[in-house]
Amino acid sequence: MSDVLKYDENCLFCKIIRGDIPSAKVYEDDLCYAFRDINPQAPTHILVVPKVHMRSVAEVNRHNEALVGHIFTVIAKIAAAEGLEGGYRVISNCGPDACQSVPHLHFHILGGTKLGERMG
Repeated sequence: MSDVLKYDENCLFCKIIRGDIPSAKVYEDDLCYAFRDINPQAPTHILVVPKVHMRSVAEVNRHNEALVGHIFTVIAKIAAAEGLEGGYRVISNCGPDACQSVPHLHFHILGGTKLGERMG
């Protein structure tokens, strides 16, 4: 998969993955990178991003579905390591109407407290 790991030179998350911008790394492997959100919305707020640049969930297809499946396996590992036994929320905003602020596919892991029923 290393020949597929392409970056967008102007993407904030690509810069974080490359180490150009510092982050509080939680997890990293050949396919994805996870780090703590700088503006946490819950006691635990971690972003998990693929190392290949994809703009959003809208770009998930049969060619990259294994990567996304891998990310969800990593999300479960991170949640367990963070002690989120009571539950957690996984969110991926897709596009401007959903307030996606960085156009790089990413999943928010939110937990560490009782989350409200409303999602927005």
